[in-house]
Amino acid sequence: MPLWLQAFGWGSVAGGALVLGAAIAWKWKVPPQVVSFVMAFGAGVLISALAFELVDEAQEVGGLVPTALGFLVGAVTYVGANAVLARRGAQHRKRSGGQQPSESDDAGSGNAIALGALLDGVPESVVLGLGLVAGGVVNPAVLVAIFISNVPEGLSSTAGMKNAGRSSRYVFGLWGSIALTSGIAALVGYSLLAGASGVTVAFITAIAAGAILAMVADTMIPEAFERQHLLTGLIAALGFLTAFVVHEVSA
Repeated sequence: MPLWLQAFGWGSVAGGALVLGAAIAWKWKVPPQVVSFVMAFGAGVLISALAFELVDEAQEVGGLVPTALGFLVGAVTYVGANAVLARRGAQHRKRSGGQQPSESDDAGSGNAIALGALLDGVPESVVLGLGLVAGGVVNPAVLVAIFISNVPEGLSSTAGMKNAGRSSRYVFGLWGSIALTSGIAALVGYSLLAGASGVTVAFITAIAAGAILAMVADTMIPEAFERQHLLTGLIAALGFLTAFVVHEVSA
């Protein structure tokens, strides 16, 4: 199978985890404590993947300076874009309780939530495509980390959307579009950077890593802490350890 098609396929698989989480939340009323547990676990998984699979490898390929600069650019860009969307109604897009506004409460919030979901998902997918550039095969640890973290994201966000009165057409249209966009983002990440220098690959990888870490801190951890409180750190640590074990086994 050509690598560009692999990039699209793996990106779509990772994005499809959002649809899986959404389907679970739409069919069953998942207890908030469970939502918080899986969100904390997913946050720990992503942090581990950032440390061992993205930032460390970017530094090895392109050096410290482009990695540090890219990481900072990614974090600043995400925080700035997230701040704009938060003012338009997407601040609580991953919250499972009654924090999300309905369209009647905040006109245009549906579009803002959709853009926020896109903002959260694209950096994760791009790194899958970049992994194919660097190694010729998708990084299994990164794929597992993204998939594991996407399930609770889709679950929590959908629970909040359902409480806000949004329709199934909106919810599954949103997540289906994000899954498709995730595949396209991975394809673009591979296609644009195939043959690029190590410095360029490191810089772009670090941009995605910085954006992902900012996303974890801004949107996942608040939902995790909502119900788990003192257990949040322990659950996140278990997620981190799980991803680290996957990293070591697949190395």
